[in-house]
Amino acid sequence: MDGMDQLVTLGEFLKSCRSRLDPDEVGMPRTGRRRVSGLRREELAQLAGMSVDYYTRLEQGRSRTASHAVLDALAAALRLDGAERAHLFDLATDHRPRPGTGDRKLQRVNATTQQVLSALDSAYSPAFVLGRYTDVLAGNRLASALITDFAVLPSHDRNQARFVFLDPYARELYGEWHSVAADTAAMLRMEAGRRPGDRVLSTLVSELSARSPEFRALWADQRVIERADGTKAYHHPVVGDLTVSYQAMALAGQDDQTLFAYTTRPGSRDETALRLLATWKSSVDARRAHDEPASP
Repeated sequence: MDGMDQLVTLGEFLKSCRSRLDPDEVGMPRTGRRRVSGLRREELAQLAGMSVDYYTRLEQGRSRTASHAVLDALAAALRLDGAERAHLFDLATDHRPRPGTGDRKLQRVNATTQQVLSALDSAYSPAFVLGRYTDVLAGNRLASALITDFAVLPSHDRNQARFVFLDPYARELYGEWHSVAADTAAMLRMEAGRRPGDRVLSTLVSELSARSPEFRALWADQRVIERADGTKAYHHPVVGDLTVSYQAMALAGQDDQTLFAYTTRPGSRDETALRLLATWKSSVDARRAHDEPASP
């Protein structure tokens, strides 16, 4: 993405948010036939307290400046949530590529985080660390059993977005694949706003767009989310259906690394499924270690 692409992206984001607003919900009378969904430009400009001409120039990428007051007014008029508001500011306040966005910098998980992952394994909690571009940097044994063993994949494929959109197994594994796919695309869209000019991210988006029509549609939808918490359903080939709660935690002092930890309600069928999965994983690992020839 170059600077002009970033301006176009800002306009597309504003237009997408405007199209999703119901005129009735914001008190706009339905006068005349509407040729577009959502609010008209003049209606949004009125709600945000700015001229139609200025808003039009902003949406069309013909204005390179927008004050915090203007952005605040647009965010309020568009009823943006926290992630959407942050994305709006990312897109509108820096149109230049940032330093260090040309090459993939190797990210490593430190020893302390590895210990945390192991401790979560003992607590029957699948956990893994995502880095930039949804790269899977590390995971514990239970996470590899529940999702997939990213550590044995080629480095190019150790990526959550590639797994979700390009691996057929992901469609069978996730109980609500379309929801997972939408969230994954929205996380990447959030990153794109934070990293204008990032060629690695642009390459990933181009690859997913070329190989996945579902990704293309979701990317065009312009939605963004922050990694937080929620639930995720799985249809696992060994232990069947289970649902986990997840929590995303940014790792202090580790740039762009987020720890995801999965938990289940004590005594629930879901907890039993994870315990069975841990037992199965241990037996598979033991059998594999027995079958491998000893080192000379």
